[in-house]
This record gives sequence, structure tokens and C-alpha cells, in this order.
Amino acid sequence: MDGEDAENGPGDGALGDVEAPRETYDRIAEHFASTREYPWPEVSSFLDDHAAGRARGLDLGCGNGRHAEAMAESVASVVGYDASRGLLEQADERATDRGFEAELVQGDAAALPFRDDAFDVGVYVATLHHLRTREDRVRSLSELARVLRPDGRALVSVWSTEHDTFDATEGFDTTVDWTLPGGERVPRFYHIYSMAEFEAELDASDLEPRDVFVSSGNCYAVVSAV
Repeated sequence: MDGEDAENGPGDGALGDVEAPRETYDRIAEHFASTREYPWPEVSSFLDDHAAGRARGLDLGCGNGRHAEAMAESVASVVGYDASRGLLEQADERATDRGFEAELVQGDAAALPFRDDAFDVGVYVATLHHLRTREDRVRSLSELARVLRPDGRALVSVWSTEHDTFDATEGFDTTVDWTLPGGERVPRFYHIYSMAEFEAELDASDLEPRDVFVSSGNCYAVVSAV
């Protein structure tokens, strides 16, 4: 899953009517993936600083695999993990076309099917904000901490009230529509974070924030396991 599409704008549907992220992204997977070509600069910078020579990496919420591809350039073994089967199929096509290797796994971001201390490095961008409850979001962050090795590092990002699209100072739930080529608008659930709320959820989890910052309207944190 991903989130650099504020131009689609907030939707006007009722939050209760929005499908779960898995169903939503299965519906839009092919078109969505076609708009996601390059890794985010913040991810590239993080990988430059933390991924070289690492044995195993996790792209949590991998979408079409563009960040898994970037990670595979310097990490020996990469796992791409996503709730959407459709997006994983797009990631598999990308890996085949571009000649990189990644193990692709479908599942819930709040219940990772990996052993403790399984990964040296992780990328968890533009996905956490699709989880509906604070409990699930904090649980997901703690799951990331559980699977990170003691000396590992991960990059977490979420959409923020700092983005020009949003006129708010406190976090809130909303929908953001994805418009398919035929004009159909597909609402997606988002929790838009304030920086203070993002920091509070990190603190409530088992992650240790190392650097927290805002870039391109998103909140970011470089984190480790506590």
C-alpha cells in the first residue's frame, strides 16, 4: 500500500462503508501499481544509511515492490509483505521483469508471521495509516519491533496534518478516493496523524524512535527495537 496521492482528495463517503484495505487495494491494484515507479527519496536515503551489507530486509506494506527492489540492491534477502493479493501479484511481475528477488507474503500488518529478531532492516511506509484503530496501529508498530534485530533499523512513515491537503492540527479519520481510468472513485480509509500523535503511538509501542521528522507532508521516524 502507498500514499503519495493526495491529489485524489478526501472522499465524501461514510467511513463505515469503506472496504478493508485488502479489498480496496485488490480492486485498484493494477492501476495503482502503474503510478508507483520510483522509491521515495526518504526511503532511498534511509537505505543508503542503514541497508548496506545487511542480511535480511522487510518491506512492510510493500505495494508493487518498488521499495523492495531498492532494498534488494544492498540487502542479501528481502521479504515484501502486504495485505493485498493484487498488489503482491504486481510486485511479483515487477520482480520478474526487473530481475530482483523478494519473497512475497500476504498477511495482516498487526500480526506478522515471522520469528523474533528476523530482520536487520525494515521499511514501513504509507501503510500504518490504513489501520482503523489506535490499538491495531500500536500493535503493528510493536510487531515491527519484535521482528527487528537488536541492532536493526526501520523507517516508518504516515500521512500527516502537515500536508497541504489537510486543514487540521489534530489527527483524524477520513477517506481518500482513488480514481480508476473509467472514472470510478474508490474510497480508502486513512488515519491522518498529527506529529504529536505519531510520536505518542511510537512511544506506546515497543519501538525506540531514533529520529522523527516531517518531509513532503508525511511524518517519518527512523526506529529500532527497544
